[in-house]
This record gives sequence, C-alpha cells and structure tokens, in this order.
Amino acid sequence: MKIQELIDKTRFTVINAGSDTGRNISKPYCCDLLSIAMSSAPADGIWFTVMANLNTLAVAALTDTACVVLCQNTALDENALKKARTEGITVLATELPVFDAALLAYEQLNAADASIPADESQTCRNPETTCDA
Repeated sequence: MKIQELIDKTRFTVINAGSDTGRNISKPYCCDLLSIAMSSAPADGIWFTVMANLNTLAVAALTDTACVVLCQNTALDENALKKARTEGITVLATELPVFDAALLAYEQLNAADASIPADESQTCRNPETTCDA
C-alpha cells in the first residue's frame, strides 16, 4: 500500500503531504520513546506516536520512515510543521489512540491479503497456532 492509499482509505487528517505520497508502506510501528524509535523504527514504516515535535521529525528522517501519524489529537507546532515541509515528511493526524490507529492501518495494509481478513477482529493471525475465537 502506498501513503496516498492510506490517506484515501482512513480518516487520518493530512498535516503535511510529504514529497513522496506514492511511496510504499511496509508496516505500522508504535513508539513514543525517540531513542527506541531511532534504533528500531522500520524503513518505509508508518510511525504512530503522540510525540509531536522537531525531534520526532528528525528521527523519522533518520530512520527513513514513510510517514508519521500523530495520535490523540497531538499537533505539530509551527517550527515542526516548517521542518516537515522542508524535509518532505508526510505527517498525518488522528484523534484515535496509538494502538487503535495502528490497528486501522494494519487492517488496511492487509486488506488485500485474503488470508488476513481486515474486518474480523477475532481472527487468529498466527498460522502456527490454533485459535479458539
């Protein structure tokens, strides 16, 4: 899935459309500790966080994150917004908590995969185990 498809299929608000909304997204990533995100955020990932500041954007650029989703109505200040524009970083926002927003993105990312139904919240997603759901 591409960033623009994520925007079109979710209720995430566009704060800044980065320089490459046609970029592929690998997977969701949730973290609010910048030092942890710096060492483990996946390239091409969607980073869900409540940390809305210049340092978040610096880490997003460093880790080559596809886009940042600010959760729980957090917002960039004017300096951070300018930095996002300058760096071409896609920043989205939502009122949803981090987990709920990441789950929504996960379901959208996997909606095309028939083995992982996007609309069944009780589906067992680990093929090596059995589920009693």
